[in-house]
Amino acid sequence: MSIIFKNASLLIGKELTYVPRGYLKVGHDGIIKEARLGIYQNAGKKADRPTVFDAEGFLLIPGLINAHTHIGDSIGKDIDVDSGLDERVHPIFGTKQRILRRSKPDHLKTFIRSSALTMIKNGITAFGDFREGGLEGINLLNEAISDLPIKRRIFGRIEHYTSLSSPKNRSPKKLSINGLRMTSAVLGISNGLGLSGANENSDTILCQYRKLITTKNSSKSKVRARNTKLLIAIHAAESEKTTEFSRIHAGQTEISRIMKYLKPDILVHMTNATEQDISIVSKNRTGIIVCPRANGVLGAGVPPVAKMLDHGCRVGIGSDNVMLNSPDILRELDYIWKASRSVEKRFLKPKEILKMATTNNAKILRLNSGYLDSGRDADVVFIDKSHVDVYPMHDPHASIIHRLTSDSIKAVMIDGRFVDGALL
Repeated sequence: MSIIFKNASLLIGKELTYVPRGYLKVGHDGIIKEARLGIYQNAGKKADRPTVFDAEGFLLIPGLINAHTHIGDSIGKDIDVDSGLDERVHPIFGTKQRILRRSKPDHLKTFIRSSALTMIKNGITAFGDFREGGLEGINLLNEAISDLPIKRRIFGRIEHYTSLSSPKNRSPKKLSINGLRMTSAVLGISNGLGLSGANENSDTILCQYRKLITTKNSSKSKVRARNTKLLIAIHAAESEKTTEFSRIHAGQTEISRIMKYLKPDILVHMTNATEQDISIVSKNRTGIIVCPRANGVLGAGVPPVAKMLDHGCRVGIGSDNVMLNSPDILRELDYIWKASRSVEKRFLKPKEILKMATTNNAKILRLNSGYLDSGRDADVVFIDKSHVDVYPMHDPHASIIHRLTSDSIKAVMIDGRFVDGALL
């Protein structure tokens, strides 16, 4: 039986249009049937009539999406806080690698699960994760949250890294047959590849990854049968140090190399990208996921979101590594809205920022959610408009991105079902 939420305020459609009074109809299959302005009129045969709830006093918004996390690092919260990017998170010698190698799988699962619960509590109904550790790493994540309704896009990788600065005889320039087999196995149980960065891969290896993904997507494999295109995502232009390294050792920017050899679907960070880099990304219609608070923690700068939007880029947002940040997308939205105004001197509209965590993230991650409209998954956050944190709500979009708290979120729905209140 379908459900109607009447007399509610809503953010409707791709543009998150504010409707002061309307209704939302959710089918028994967990799909939105209607999201409309106006008063709901009960009609039809008695047997076909839906269950109706009066949602007076609530604002219904699409479930938030955290498009980039490293949830497997939840065990290392705030360790080595005075160190820089490479010292903390480098895939070979960073602090996080030492922690992960010494941690027991059961301990990692416990903290992964706690981070997923935190996300749900804060209105996040889906997330994208860069998962290291090959098959074992992906399975560990799935096992940790197998009983939770939160959706995920997992971008796996094998532990293979090279260096552009190493002598040719000491750093392999291409993946071995076994490396290709291992990568293929990872793609069999994930949503694509999540690569550390261009500086840890030769041109040849970047091409190998692209070819493997292309082959997988064009074949009639089990992955293809899931009706989900495999994606390639990669960290890019995160810090001045990584961008300078690329110029010295590759003779071009990270973005230039990545777009030439890898041709990814998603670029993460772009904090220190040049305007030419941004223009190239825009022309290729490649999604960008910014992680502003992580950049702030590491002193990497503020991502030029206004410039990206001016170039017509599709920009999403994530909280990045749980070692660096809480996986709270609300705090992310608040930070980037204010930081962009201060650094770029451009007053981005609150709606533009909120779309990054809803409409845009859904498009980038290929999720059938992100906004309230017929045919979309019923992932919905119910906000108490009278809660002290947000009342009076003169500008709903602004109130959400810099005043909304977990306390003012009264319910979360995923696929048409309310999440157990004990989790919130």
